Amino acid sequence: MTLTGSDTFVKRNDMKRQVFAIIVLAVTTAGCAVSEKAPSSNYVAPASDYPAGLPADDDFDLLEEELAEQVIKIADPLEPWNRIMYHVNDTLYFWVLKPVAQIYKDITPEPARLGVRNFFHNLTTPVRFVNCLLQGKGDSAGTELRRFAVNTTAGVLGFGDPARDKWRLETAEEDLGQTLAIYGIGNGFYIVWPFFGPSTVRDSVGMVGDQFLNPTRYVEPVETSVGISAVEVTNESSLHIGEYEAFKSEALDPYVAMREIYIQYRNKKVQE
Repeated sequence: MTLTGSDTFVKRNDMKRQVFAIIVLAVTTAGCAVSEKAPSSNYVAPASDYPAGLPADDDFDLLEEELAEQVIKIADPLEPWNRIMYHVNDTLYFWVLKPVAQIYKDITPEPARLGVRNFFHNLTTPVRFVNCLLQGKGDSAGTELRRFAVNTTAGVLGFGDPARDKWRLETAEEDLGQTLAIYGIGNGFYIVWPFFGPSTVRDSVGMVGDQFLNPTRYVEPVETSVGISAVEVTNESSLHIGEYEAFKSEALDPYVAMREIYIQYRNKKVQE
């Protein structure tokens, strides 16, 4: 489960407590993911054979890609553990995070909450910049640097986003999990972490690695760093209250639905 809904997965990590376990899992299980493509016929009818109004070749290609995405599977050998952690996170969301986020939302205007989100996003520029370089996306890396310079100055320490609003500089949402995928490392198996939600072995390793590029992790004392992360999570959650509830009410098995949504989401991020 994610603590902010199906569309946004909030993932933060205590490196000192989990890095060893995650790296061991990566070494022993990376590459366990299985991708199954829907079969397709070798025969392609000419466009003239299609009745008026039916899709042509390009449309069928898109449909085939969508169907292939729907049958992507991933190993889940820890399902009993994962289901327990899903319910732990579900309980924490409804009993802790949502009430706190609702109070925060009630007393903090939306423009201020959007500004706080922009601020934290600007702080994590090093994560995106380095991963753009590692993926060979020089133009995107340059855009991230320009965005940081503009938003830190004209955007008043990043609370505003004139780089996007005025100069149309869109961010590149790259992370180490995507970088590892580009280098051919498979998902590994699916795992649900307490507090941090759904992940895979590969994305767990990436999550830990990205923390070394997150400036807030170097704030001392540790209690202050944890407090900053709590503000970030609470602020982000306040912008998505109701999304997880809607997702859960429509799913026959929320655990399975969350797993499928997460894997599809991450696969699309890798392909972009």
